[in-house]
Amino acid sequence: NGNAGFQQVLERLESDPVCQRLSLKSFLILPFQRITRLKLLLQNILKRTPPRSEEEVQATQAYDALEKLIKDCNENVQRMKSTEELIYLSQKIEFECKIFPLISQSRRLVKCGELTALDFNNLSPKWKVTTRPIYLHLFNDCLLLSRPKE
Repeated sequence: NGNAGFQQVLERLESDPVCQRLSLKSFLILPFQRITRLKLLLQNILKRTPPRSEEEVQATQAYDALEKLIKDCNENVQRMKSTEELIYLSQKIEFECKIFPLISQSRRLVKCGELTALDFNNLSPKWKVTTRPIYLHLFNDCLLLSRPKE
């Protein structure tokens, strides 16, 4: 989005009849869709092969290899999503000192959300309650509390 030249070239390519007006995203997703279709095709082949035949052994090996490939792809997609979340979060959060590296290969965001902190003022004769938003970021290895800049 930040590169205007890239955006112009991308729009020109996506409008080209050769691309059938498909977006770049559809071309990136297409290999994953093909892999899952191959899995369905192999399942049907396995149903129609004679039991305990050489064809069944080969089809089963192909199916197992394809399942492993799909599992690896899904894990890598999840890992990339997690890394993207960490990058986005590190751009939003400003630490007073940089002793905590937010982006790490092993770290992933488990849950995040907004909480409301209640502050009781004991100095005044009447109890005064003030609220302010606090954000909770639960990672697989630590818990981070943050607040919006004032």
